[in-house]
Amino acid sequence: MDWFAGRLLEWFEENGRKDLPWQTDINPYRVWVSEIMLQQTQVATVIDYFARFTQRFPNIESLAQAHIDEVLHLWTGLGYYARGRNLHKSAQLVVANHAGQMPTEQQALESLPGIGRSTAGAIRAIAMNQQGVILDGNVKRVLARFHGVEGYPGDSKISARMWLDATAHTPATSTAAYTQAIMDLGATLCTRKKAACEQCPMRSKCVALAKDMVHLLPTPKAKKAKPLRTARFFIASLTNGATLMEQRPATGLWGGLWNPPERSSDTSIDMYLAELGLKASDVEQHTAAVFRHTFTHFHLDVEPIYLTLKRQPTLAVEESSSRWVLPEHLENNNEAIGLSAVAVKLLAPLGKTQDR
Repeated sequence: MDWFAGRLLEWFEENGRKDLPWQTDINPYRVWVSEIMLQQTQVATVIDYFARFTQRFPNIESLAQAHIDEVLHLWTGLGYYARGRNLHKSAQLVVANHAGQMPTEQQALESLPGIGRSTAGAIRAIAMNQQGVILDGNVKRVLARFHGVEGYPGDSKISARMWLDATAHTPATSTAAYTQAIMDLGATLCTRKKAACEQCPMRSKCVALAKDMVHLLPTPKAKKAKPLRTARFFIASLTNGATLMEQRPATGLWGGLWNPPERSSDTSIDMYLAELGLKASDVEQHTAAVFRHTFTHFHLDVEPIYLTLKRQPTLAVEESSSRWVLPEHLENNNEAIGLSAVAVKLLAPLGKTQDR
């Protein structure tokens, strides 16, 4: 065990967090769910989602048997919904191909949708106490600063260098504690902004601190201007409160989630009503302020148009991809559906969603 690992373990024993929900009743499934949820998401946000998710799906079998709509319903508001879809798909594969038991080999874990090298390493290290190596965002930040690694960690050469460092520091013993310790250090002291270097156990040998480069590392990705897209959403409701919703295709943006019907920004109200077999006299309408939703790679300006239908549309609604949704469908797990973040905001004025 090198100096880095030994010093880190000493610090973790005295100062590390050991009471997070996924740090109790540790097993491969719970570690896997927590690692997926924690990708690009703060611990404080994940805690409640993890509790609800594991209460409803306490093991791999229950997740595998669930309908994807219910899985995405419990994921609503957490973002990056491909994570939820991949969890569900992987659970089904584990049941089908591994008798419901998470595989123990690195390669077998990485073959499952949504599990990459670092997540597989975390599962093996924390839940199986094997020498799994991790390199998530927190670990990248710690190692980039400790070793003074300049260059964007997403670049192949820099990534390869950091994997070498991560592997060299990971001890053959106490691997579970070490893995949680290095993630904890990045999350609590070696933070992206306002790092608490005076409290850091690595400060005596930290290259970035010695060179006054803590605020510069890890090197951020070169920023590009995000393109702007626009879309018009029609929130059409019947007098009984049911609102028309459409399910997105299984892949792509908001894959598998439900939204009010989205159309191009040049779709007029009359054009949309014609889809439903209605005329302007059949509805009461009002618009709301345009708001912007930002994705990783682009901005979306959302124009909401609210329609109260005075009569049932004459055109049939395809049950496979669209349906009339009553308020209880959004809260009752027997009828739960997954909503995009934009859908949550669009439905909020109707009293059909609550903060999650």
